[in-house]
Amino acid sequence: QVQLVESGGGLVQAGGSLRLSCAASGRAFSTYIMGWFRQAPGKEREFVSHITWSGGSTYYVDSVKGRFTISRDNAKNTVYLQMNSLKPEDSAVYYCASRRPGAPDYAYWGQGTQVTVSS
Repeated sequence: QVQLVESGGGLVQAGGSLRLSCAASGRAFSTYIMGWFRQAPGKEREFVSHITWSGGSTYYVDSVKGRFTISRDNAKNTVYLQMNSLKPEDSAVYYCASRRPGAPDYAYWGQGTQVTVSS
């Protein structure tokens, strides 16, 4: 029902910035909570951030708080993750995902976009 496509990843130096985008095809995009996750080699998938359908409520994992900003544009069916002051430990494949409010898990996932931060 919902298809998600991430973009905006790349290679940057430590301290640099990237802006990830996630385009959704579903008609009900504005009713979904959108989240960002990441997975580094040899590590488990990690929750990064989420934003409610209205954009009025956001949450960040402590490791990115103050550096990353999640936002959404419902008119464009797109969610963003602005990443500043990037660190090598931020290197990972970043995934966007969606779920309905009250759902226990994220039901829809994108294919991921690679972020690599050099020292």
